[in-house]
Amino acid sequence: MNSILLLITMTLFGAFGGFFFKKASGVEDKKIFIMLVFLGTGGLLYFIGALLNILLLKKLPYSIVFPLTSVTYIWTLLISYFFLGEKITLKKIIGIVLIAGGCLLLTR
Repeated sequence: MNSILLLITMTLFGAFGGFFFKKASGVEDKKIFIMLVFLGTGGLLYFIGALLNILLLKKLPYSIVFPLTSVTYIWTLLISYFFLGEKITLKKIIGIVLIAGGCLLLTR
């Protein structure tokens, strides 16, 4: 159970790291400080996610941990929908179902 919580946290940090990089890419040139805050936040979240990945690798085999990082794409879809207003298409839903199915197969 502890490993599952660690995996969820790690993938959430990775997804939110990418979110803040996306936010940084949309900042106007004159607002450099805001862009740097977004970049720093995204980098920090990615860094924490990487540290959590290392902790997870101490508990589980690499052949399990690395494929399970694909859960990040599920969080990314939800974050992009709720915070960026991006559309969820049938293809994206099929992709998420396939990722979730693959994760279930790996953990059983």
